[in-house]
Amino acid sequence: MAFFFRFLSFLALVLAIAAGTIDAIASVASSSVVLTSLEEDWLAASPRSLPLVQGMVEHYIHPQVWQNGFAVIIRQPAFAVCLGLSLALWMIGYRRPRPRSLFA
Repeated sequence: MAFFFRFLSFLALVLAIAAGTIDAIASVASSSVVLTSLEEDWLAASPRSLPLVQGMVEHYIHPQVWQNGFAVIIRQPAFAVCLGLSLALWMIGYRRPRPRSLFA
């Protein structure tokens, strides 16, 4: 199970690096800071899935969870959200090193 979370952490890190690289290239091209939100990137990648996820969260959990939770998170820069997700998944999958025996 730890390997699975570490692998998901790696994928989130790759997405964060890609989003940061794209933002950096766009910033250099426009000579101003460009930070695309996770919502913009999500809509560019799959426009139909965001309203589907929103409807599922509002129906199965509660509408306030979408308004006060997920909507706030997806408006943040995509690279920051992916980095935070990567850190959280890495922490879940982290294994403490085994203590070494003094008599080994």
